[in-house]
Amino acid sequence: MFRRTFWFATGAAAGVWATTKVNRKIRALSPESLAAQAANKAVDAGHRLKEFAIDVRAGMAQREAELGEALGIEAAPAPELAARRRFAAIEHIVTEHTGVKRTDAGHPRHTHNRNEDH
Repeated sequence: MFRRTFWFATGAAAGVWATTKVNRKIRALSPESLAAQAANKAVDAGHRLKEFAIDVRAGMAQREAELGEALGIEAAPAPELAARRRFAAIEHIVTEHTGVKRTDAGHPRHTHNRNEDH
C-alpha cells in the first residue's frame, strides 16, 4: 500500500514539475517575451556603445594634448569641455523627453523593461 502511494506521489510531483518547466519555457519563447529580451539587449548594447564612444573621445583628447606638448603646439584650453557640454545638452534633451534622470555612470535608475507601463 505504501509503495503504491509513494510511486503515485512521485509521479504526481514529476508531472507538476514537468508542467511547470514546460510552461516557463513556453512563456520565455512567446513573441512578447522575445521582443522584450531583444529590446533590453539593444538598450544595453546602446549603453556600451555610448560608453565606448566617451572613452574614445577622452583618449583622443588626451593623446592630442600629449602630441601638442611634444610638438610645442598650443592647444585649445580644454577640448574635453566642449564634449562635456555637448554630452550634458544631449542628457538634458533625453531627460526632458523620457523623464528619466541618469545616474553618475550614465545609466538610468530603472530597468529597461519594455513590458512596463510608462
